[in-house]
Amino acid sequence: MDKPWFAHYEQQVPHTLTYPQITLQQMLEDSARKFPENSAVHLVLRYVGPNSIGGRLTYRQLDAEADRFAAALCALGVQKGDRVALMLPNVPQFVIAFYGTLKLGAIVVNTNPQYTPPEIQHQFADAGAETVVMLSPFYPKLKAVQANTAVKNVILTDLSEYVEGPAKAAVEAGLRKDGLIIDPPAEKGVYGWRALLDAHPEPPPQVDVEPEDVALFQYTGGTTGVPKAAMLTHFNLVANTVQIRRWIWDCEEGKERMMGAIPFYHVYGMTVAVLLSVYLGAENIAVPNPRPAEVVMEAIHREKASLYPGVPAMYIGIINHPDVGKYDLKSVKACLSGSAPLPMDVQVKFGEITGGRLVEGYGLTEAAPVTHVNPIWGERRAGSIGLPVPDVDAKIMDFETFQEKPAGEEGELWVRGPQVMIGYWGKPDETAKTITPDGWLRTGDIARMDQDGYFQIVDRLKDIIIVSGFNVVPREVEEVLFQHPNVQEAVVAGVPDRMRGESVKAYVVLKPGTAATPEEIIEFCKERLAPYKVPRQVEFRSELPRTMVGKLLRRVLVEEEKKKLAAFV
Repeated sequence: MDKPWFAHYEQQVPHTLTYPQITLQQMLEDSARKFPENSAVHLVLRYVGPNSIGGRLTYRQLDAEADRFAAALCALGVQKGDRVALMLPNVPQFVIAFYGTLKLGAIVVNTNPQYTPPEIQHQFADAGAETVVMLSPFYPKLKAVQANTAVKNVILTDLSEYVEGPAKAAVEAGLRKDGLIIDPPAEKGVYGWRALLDAHPEPPPQVDVEPEDVALFQYTGGTTGVPKAAMLTHFNLVANTVQIRRWIWDCEEGKERMMGAIPFYHVYGMTVAVLLSVYLGAENIAVPNPRPAEVVMEAIHREKASLYPGVPAMYIGIINHPDVGKYDLKSVKACLSGSAPLPMDVQVKFGEITGGRLVEGYGLTEAAPVTHVNPIWGERRAGSIGLPVPDVDAKIMDFETFQEKPAGEEGELWVRGPQVMIGYWGKPDETAKTITPDGWLRTGDIARMDQDGYFQIVDRLKDIIIVSGFNVVPREVEEVLFQHPNVQEAVVAGVPDRMRGESVKAYVVLKPGTAATPEEIIEFCKERLAPYKVPRQVEFRSELPRTMVGKLLRRVLVEEEKKKLAAFV
């Protein structure tokens, strides 16, 4: 590649790296030794005047709390290999429980707090999770389906646990008034977070945990649309953390401030916001709810965040905010955007506002997740996901012949690297369909590579809908729609959405002689699905497009929506 910047970039980001043969908890312990008094997690609930309402944990405190959590789990009977589900927003408890679970050799099961009881039941039952950590107001959702899972230990916490200073009492009182704190019921197997940790100040047992051991079950729709757990090892996650750190080569250990706005329970937020932050000895500015946009802008302005991983909707919300000029966002120097296409005009305008570099990347749960990123301090190309990160091989394959295709031609994107999962939990057949015998991961995405090695995603082979970075499995939504007494047929598709990348639209055929309104269908779904899975639009049709053999043509519906959008623009 005949470009001066690229030669310089290759010097900073080599094609091959050496990876530390350590576990994730050792990363935390290393940072606790090097930066014991540095702020590790800074919880920000809101600002009142010149003061932030929240609290901080140093690296020394974070490691000590993780030790206490590990000791508490041990007392509850949790052993190496057991699954511990974390159903938490961006709060210190997530980080503590994540590393504490790993210290015991157990496996984390990341879980979206917005899940409805049926979704909780499926994930916990499939994972075999026996211990759950969750905010107290979510407990009734678990209680409704607990009998159908293996869950026997429930640890309840709340947003005020790590709030410091005179505001703590007022925050707790306000949360109680709003029903956002529920005292742990006097039931067997239910524990309060603080009481449980305080009861176990002893050092946790020394458990032999190897880099090859599974650290995480991260659920994904994969290439078939059936939710399943990608098994990611310590080494997978350590490798991806190191790859990202080398890509952002200008980072300074012990000095960065990470904007922790993207959900930690999402694999992207967990790796780029949590793991990278800990590896760098950075401060993670944890924001439980990043909406509206001024919440993040205020945090960047006050706390001088330097790194801000996110999704396009977050950056679009900032550049289009009428009050963006009131905030000093010049501390931001690097932002990785993932989970949806990022328009170049957004990248440019965000850079003009902050002075930092916003680039588009790409990844998938099965790869821990990052595989490609545009160069941060090099050439970023419109519509491109960039170049493979160090030690990632990528190629474009013909769908039928499985022969590699030359530059410029479309095919399925295959990747191979140290961050690729070892397989899907309990699903060897699905694993074999996704990972080839020689280690190539079939992404299910249609892509092309240009002559300079930049990749571009053209379309999806899979039907997963990505809403603001979250995967929505069409089948899950369709099954809920079919539960409506007046629905005869239904199909959902991801349609273009300027703010979210995609949104869910339902196409419904009603039973003869019945009636329903779009609002009724949407309300029906709201009672049974997490908010981001609920259709934002409902269109009634007399019939749905199908192939000659009766297969629904979801892609035809998406193309119709794209044409409507183009005509509107």
